[in-house]
Formats: sequence, C-alpha cells, structure tokens
Amino acid sequence: MSIASAPDADPRVPARYYARLGEILVQQGVDFTALLRAQKLSPSLLSDPEATLRFSQVDQLVQYVFASTGRADLGMEVGRLLTASAHSFVGFVMFNSDTLDQALRFEAQYFRLIMPSFRMRYSRSPDSGEMAFSPRTAMSPLCLHFHLEAIAMAAVREISDLTAEHRPPCILELSIPEPPHAPRYPRELLRNVDLRFGVGSTPGVRLRLLDDPRRLRLTMADPHARRIAEDRCRALVQQAADGGRFADWVAMTLREVAEGLPSLAELAAQLNISTRTLNRYLAREGTTYRALAGRIQHEIACERLASGAMSVTEVAYSLGFSDAANFTRAFRSRAGYSPGAHRRMAAAP
Repeated sequence: MSIASAPDADPRVPARYYARLGEILVQQGVDFTALLRAQKLSPSLLSDPEATLRFSQVDQLVQYVFASTGRADLGMEVGRLLTASAHSFVGFVMFNSDTLDQALRFEAQYFRLIMPSFRMRYSRSPDSGEMAFSPRTAMSPLCLHFHLEAIAMAAVREISDLTAEHRPPCILELSIPEPPHAPRYPRELLRNVDLRFGVGSTPGVRLRLLDDPRRLRLTMADPHARRIAEDRCRALVQQAADGGRFADWVAMTLREVAEGLPSLAELAAQLNISTRTLNRYLAREGTTYRALAGRIQHEIACERLASGAMSVTEVAYSLGFSDAANFTRAFRSRAGYSPGAHRRMAAAP
C-alpha cells in the first residue's frame, strides 16, 4: 500500500538530509555504509552537498533501514538535527530575513528546492501564523511516517533557531497516530509546544505559531547577503525553466499560496521575470498560466471541501471568488457536479 498525493512521479531530492540518518546509525554502531551499498547507493552521495537521490531510492532506503534496525524513531531523530542552514541558499535567505514572516514566506515560495516530494503552505492571520506540509509524491507508509516526523521536528527546530529565545508558543499537529517512541520526543526542543497526534483526515503536519510572525524580528538580518542568496535561488528556478520543468515550478508556487491566487503579473514579479518571459516558458511546455491556475485552484478547492473545515462560502472566499455562486458555477463547469456533492462524496465511506 502507498500513500498518494499530487502527481509528481519520482522527483530528485537533496541527498544531504539523509546524511543525518547515517550519523545517527553510526553512533549506534550500525554499518551505514553497508546499508547504502546493499541498496546500490554510493556512500559518497551523502557527503556531496549538491547530490540528489530519486525519491523512490529514499523510500527503499528508509524501508531497508527499518527492516535492518527495527527503529521506527529515526524520522524524529533526523528532524531534530536539521536546522534552517541545512536548506542551503534558501536557509541562508531565511537567516538573513528581517522578520520570521519574511523568512517563512520565502521558504514556502522555494520549498521545492528543499524537499520536492512535499509541499509547504504558509499563512498568517493578525495574531498567528501557520506552516502546513503535505506529501505531493506517492510513498510507502513507513516512508510517510519517517518524513512527517522529520518535517515536524525540523519545523520546530527551524523556528527555534531563527527566533532564539523569542520563539512563540506553538501547536504542532501530525496526522499519524501517536508512535510508541513519543515519550522520547525532545522536551527542550518542544518547550511551549502543544504536541498532538492523529489530527486531520489527510497526511500532513501543521505548526501553528501563536503570535504574529511579522512582530518577530530576526537578529542576523543582512539585506545584502539576503539579496545574493535570493539571486542564487532564482538562478535555480531558471535552471528548471531551461530543463523543461518550469510549468511544474509554477504549479508548485501556485499551490503554496494560502489565500487566492496571484495574477499573471504578480506571479511574474514573484519569480523576478517579465510576464512575456513567463508566458513564453509555459507555452514552450504546452500550457498557459490560465490553464495551470484553473487546475491548481480546482485541486485546492477539492482539498478544502473534502477536509470539512470550511464552509462552501469560506472556500469560495479563500480562493478569491467574490461569492459562493460564482465559485459553484466555476466548480461545476470543471467537475460536472457541485461543491456540496464533492464534499458528500469525499465524506462517504
């Protein structure tokens, strides 16, 4: 059995995150090099900061490590070791941001550079902020549990590192059931964190910050250093365009938007390119901004309707529609049935 999400068959992911797995196992006397070779993986991959692995290779490795060691807590252990600096240029921008809000917005925008097999959404209200993570690639249940625990711990560690002693109280929610090793979750890292398991009907992690992230200023802010790292991140987006994967990047960017969707001009400005260039890149891959935006908007609508957390009217407003009637017409024209019918079908056993 596997857990499926938005289609992204087998993305390449940074190998550097899984080096932490080796560090933990070596300390326990496990021959991690032998485990890698048994999976036909070169140990040198994990020491190369630019190396990548197919996510299917990661899935197989996680399952093999569990079968060899019996340890189900390795996702939690890996996550507690990951800091924002592990995210390469994205992490550098985050540390040099003016506020926590600015750092998290940038992270969400470029999360595909961090972990292409998951998506991140960041949203903010007047007195709180929320980071939400969900899988966008099919994976085994073991691999899903590993990554959800790793992401949960890494998110808390990241906020702690960015805000130092000013980290706000948080609520951390994981969709997975409480694991047997939950009592060994690091208490110091989770100070002032309300940890909850088994939350939500779909796989994911949510970290709610109980303070306005705009008020939390970062002590290492350096505008010049931030601009240099931002330029490098944009160059990586350009590489995606040159490699014929620009439409995937645009779709990912649209999916990270919590409220409404940006206009063509707003998206172009966000990606630091002209609208003409954006249109040209998409046309080269056989699509348009309107087609992508319509598809992503419908996918988000389906997810929010299925969750049951928002009324149809709230879903309509969250996606930028002026009222529920316009949203219902748009939804029906694409799906062939009403938003209410979709919600009933999603709730059916």
